[in-house]
Amino acid sequence: MKISFKLSNLTQAERYTFRLHLIYSILEGVVLGVLALNEFVFLKSLKGSNMQLGILFQFSMLVFIGLIFINELIRRTKNKAKMLRTTAILTRLPLVLLFFFPRSEAALDGDSVYHLIFLAIFLAYYLAAPIIYPTINQFLKNTYSHDNFGRLFSNATSVNKIVMLVVTFAYGLWLDIDPYAFTWIYPIIAIIGIASVHLLSKIPYTDKDIIIKKPFKEAVKDSIKRMTNLVVTNRPYLHFELGFMLYGFAFMSTVAVITIYYDEVLQLNYSSVAFYKNSYNILAIIILPFFGKLLGKIDPRKFAVITFGSMLMYILALALTQYFPAFVDLWNIKLYYMMLAYILFHSIFAATMSLLWFIGSAYFGKDEDAGDLQSVHLSLTGIRAAFAPLVGIIFYQIFGYTITFGIAILCLFIAVLLMIWSYRRRKIG
Repeated sequence: MKISFKLSNLTQAERYTFRLHLIYSILEGVVLGVLALNEFVFLKSLKGSNMQLGILFQFSMLVFIGLIFINELIRRTKNKAKMLRTTAILTRLPLVLLFFFPRSEAALDGDSVYHLIFLAIFLAYYLAAPIIYPTINQFLKNTYSHDNFGRLFSNATSVNKIVMLVVTFAYGLWLDIDPYAFTWIYPIIAIIGIASVHLLSKIPYTDKDIIIKKPFKEAVKDSIKRMTNLVVTNRPYLHFELGFMLYGFAFMSTVAVITIYYDEVLQLNYSSVAFYKNSYNILAIIILPFFGKLLGKIDPRKFAVITFGSMLMYILALALTQYFPAFVDLWNIKLYYMMLAYILFHSIFAATMSLLWFIGSAYFGKDEDAGDLQSVHLSLTGIRAAFAPLVGIIFYQIFGYTITFGIAILCLFIAVLLMIWSYRRRKIG
């Protein structure tokens, strides 16, 4: 693994921004390391139902549908730094309430009210995403040059993943000792999460847009018209987003089912789940700088072929584990042989998707269009989240794991073919 932190060839603004971006990535790595086991905690420790598990994941993506309106609010906000800080406090502080959750199976079993409170807390937490993510894109694109964007973003993401995997593994070990450790951990990450966004808000930013004083309803219509025009007139970007719709359905329809699969079929403990997540993330960290440079050199649709194809392969390996269940038990970790292929392909997916999902859309337009392009991208994420997670649970309950995974594999195969066809047919620009 080679992560280059040489800042000599950067402008003073880029160096300052990268330092803040790096510290933000470290703190967010702690938060994401804990949240990596969130769905498994809800299923195993809180005894939530399968459908509630689908809703929990649905919340994490459904909030992006609000970007159709939030995008205009972001454009109208002059003090975006204050907006980020306020958003962090309002959405992350409720995690402190988990400190008061009971620490007994009897209080959490069945239709416990704590399941609903947990869902409400994380709905509030996820509401930050449609504000923070597009704003991150604007702040970074405003300072980083096109040539340095991919490299600096991938370096910060690599560090983020290193911190995340260490925290995930330690948290998994702790949960195996104390299944209710989450009541202490979530309040701590609430404070860390607020601090990380506060640092992000210090990145220098000058809004290039001229704010026109219009009624909000009319301004929203203009925003929708502007974003729609970007999609209609930019055919490569349209094809890119169609591919993401297919990928997104495959991902969202299986993510909650995979968590259930871990518990019911593979019968994994917290340490084993943390091991698999960390294993593919370690490999992702090693290869991420390479893919960061690659994204700046090739068409994002060619890059997407790697991303979608690697996900197809890791779902296939996961599905086959049910039919080839040989494993070895090492230090309380259940290591399935078929899951070694899962780890390999998931690492490629994790490395490439961390870049493609956050900044891939930015390569389809001018710097000033970056916010709108990412807003369209995230809004479509919210649209598919409105149905895909629960459809996946329904597929699993009716057809079982194999057919559910098979449908996802078919969607990904079509997405790969679409990206190849689009690239050969129409270039960017």
